[in-house]
Amino acid sequence: MNLPNLIKEIGRGAKGARSLSAEDAEMLFTAMLQGTVPDLELGAILIALRVKSESDEELIGFCKAMQCTTRTLQVVNGSPVVILPTYNGVRRQPNLLPLLAKLLNNAGLNVLVHGRHDFDNRENPFPLFKELGIPLSESIAQAETQLNETGIALLDIEQLNPGLNALLNLRSRLGVRNTAHTLCKLLDPCPGQSIRVVNVTHPEYLVRMTSLLAAQHGHAMLLRGTEGEAFANPRRRPELMGFKNGNAEILFPAEEGGTPPIAGWPESADFDENLNLIHHLLAQPDQIPQPILDQVLALKALS
Repeated sequence: MNLPNLIKEIGRGAKGARSLSAEDAEMLFTAMLQGTVPDLELGAILIALRVKSESDEELIGFCKAMQCTTRTLQVVNGSPVVILPTYNGVRRQPNLLPLLAKLLNNAGLNVLVHGRHDFDNRENPFPLFKELGIPLSESIAQAETQLNETGIALLDIEQLNPGLNALLNLRSRLGVRNTAHTLCKLLDPCPGQSIRVVNVTHPEYLVRMTSLLAAQHGHAMLLRGTEGEAFANPRRRPELMGFKNGNAEILFPAEEGGTPPIAGWPESADFDENLNLIHHLLAQPDQIPQPILDQVLALKALS
């Protein structure tokens, strides 16, 4: 693999750069995940991709490389597994991803949450999961056991794909996110059984992820997440797009209007307030915001 030539293709700036073929992208990202690309070239590649933005073909190739290097889990009963990524945490409002996971599990669906947390200015979601009876699994085998026994498990990305985790870890050195931050939310630890929940922050990525999920013939839900997390905004439902074998269908349209605060709810990401809110909503399900209930219904339909 000729790294200078590949960098020359993608490193000419936003207007002059050319995209790699899916095959070259897969080969390059495989080397990046395996740790065989030297630091200097790796930094140049990541910044070049950030400047020009990844093409659809590159994302397809990158995803193939990621999937080939990802460890997988098997659910004995063969039931669908909802895959929830958590890589952001929240900073302005309660994190309802643990609530969503519990509701899906209570509805009879298997749930696997994967992620990591390295933000100083956002609340870490992993302690929330632990307090709600979803501890972090220490191994793939332990997560499989928890999935098969309880229908719900939580894994750090380091367990599923150490190479991807290493790329995510470069944010602190480079100062910006990189391609791995887009790809991690597309990870499929249960191929053939999964319903991935793919959340994006910026609207333009909805178009790109729609193309990618269609090309992958995937089973998934696509939505604009809440502060980067994969739950529907409780203040105003985003569009919930479902994919079955790559065929897209709007399961719930986006609600119109603004996002006013919910009366009586905390307006921060304070841990204790967040935990108390989730306990309250689990005990009083009639008070769960409709967007969250709609997301549960949509995922049940996809299963």
